[in-house]
Amino acid sequence: MDRRSFCKTAGVAGVTAGTAGCLGVLGSSGAEGTVLGPPERDLSEASFPSYGDNMPEFTVPDPIHGEEISTAQFEGERAVLWTSFYTNCPDGVCPALILRLRRGQEAATEEGYGDQVAFLPITFDPERDTAEALREYAGQQGVDLDAGNWHFLRPETYERAQEIHDEHFGLKIEKQPADDIENLEYRFPHYGLIILANKQGIIERAYPRGPQTDIERLVDDLGRVATA
Repeated sequence: MDRRSFCKTAGVAGVTAGTAGCLGVLGSSGAEGTVLGPPERDLSEASFPSYGDNMPEFTVPDPIHGEEISTAQFEGERAVLWTSFYTNCPDGVCPALILRLRRGQEAATEEGYGDQVAFLPITFDPERDTAEALREYAGQQGVDLDAGNWHFLRPETYERAQEIHDEHFGLKIEKQPADDIENLEYRFPHYGLIILANKQGIIERAYPRGPQTDIERLVDDLGRVATA
C-alpha cells in the first residue's frame, strides 16, 4: 500500500496518525520523512503522486551516458527533480520545463550541492528523441551533461513510455495529429508536471503547472531538500 492509500485508510479507520505520517490527521504539521512543510495547494486527490507519496520506481536507459538509470538508485544519496518532455515540442512548454531543471542544476553547481541532486527528465517520444537528438537538445537548452547529475531518460519504446507515465504518474500519453504545424508529423498533449523528491525517496513537491512555476521558488525548494 502506498503512503497516500494508507493515509486515506487511516482516516477512515481512525488509526492514530502519530506514526502514520499522514498530512492533515490529528494536526500533523507535515508528512513523515519530509523536509518541507505542507504545500499551499492540497493535491492529495490528484491522479499523479504528490506531497508525502513515494517517488515512483522504474528503470529507464540514459542513452547519452550509456547506462540504465533507476529512480531508486538515488535513495539515501540524492534528491531528485523529475519531469517529462519531448524535443519536438512546438509551443514552448517543454523548453520551459527543462529551463526550470537547468536553473536548478546551475544553482546546485554554484552553491556546492551538485552531487546531492539528480535531474531526471524523461521523454515520452523515444521514436524521435534518439541519443543524438537529446544531446543536441541539451546544447540548445544549456544543460551541462558533464556535471554528473543530469540524465535524459529514454524508454525503449513509445509503448513503454506510455506505460511509465500512465502507471506511475497517472498521465495519459497519446500521439495527436500535427497537421497545423509544418514539418511535424505528430504532437502530444501537455501536462507540465515537475516532481521534487528528497533523499529518502519521498515527494516534497509536485508542481502541476511546471512551465508557470516560479523559478526562484522551485530552486529554493530544491536547495532546502537537497542539503537537508
